[in-house]
Amino acid sequence: MLKEYHKIETLFERDEKTKKLIEGQYRNKTVEYLKDNKWQFTEKIDGTNIRIHWDGHRVSFYGRTDKAQIPAELVNRLNELFGGEVNEQLFEQKFGATEVVLVGEGYGAKIQNGGLYRDNQDFILFDVMIAGNWQPRESVEDIANYFNIEAVPIVLEGTIQEAVDYVKTKPKSKIGTANSEGIVGRTVVEMQDRCGNRVIVKIKVKDFD
Repeated sequence: MLKEYHKIETLFERDEKTKKLIEGQYRNKTVEYLKDNKWQFTEKIDGTNIRIHWDGHRVSFYGRTDKAQIPAELVNRLNELFGGEVNEQLFEQKFGATEVVLVGEGYGAKIQNGGLYRDNQDFILFDVMIAGNWQPRESVEDIANYFNIEAVPIVLEGTIQEAVDYVKTKPKSKIGTANSEGIVGRTVVEMQDRCGNRVIVKIKVKDFD
């Protein structure tokens, strides 16, 4: 069974009574320690989580969980991008027998509010795991180019505070005419906290309304 994609934590703690975020009260002490370092922030796409799994022999598609239903139109698009014998040969050519998981978002018309992104359904890549290791942005972009697919756009490189200030402006999406749902931040160098979890956070626009 393929491991689920991990949950991305909200940056700050939430007040139990008002339900609002408490700015400056970090959920993860490692994130707080690293807050003034250079982070890389990509747009958070409002869609449905999709995992493309290459087990070294064949390609399989999964939603956030193994039992999650993927819309039929999106399945057709995933088959175009990754299915069939030719695409299997491309995976084998690129990765050999090494296990790979491409993680992205199925987005577009009829997925969440995705009609403002595009009038059809598509897949956009935001993470890649190779042999159990999460890959740097350069590798994500290389793989996106290899399969002729999109990677989520980088919207900002800077500190956590600069990212919070950016989200508070309620920016437009870099795709289509949608408003941005928010951003996802990673340290420029992949890191883990003391519990072995990835150092990665999400900052959503609606949390600062």
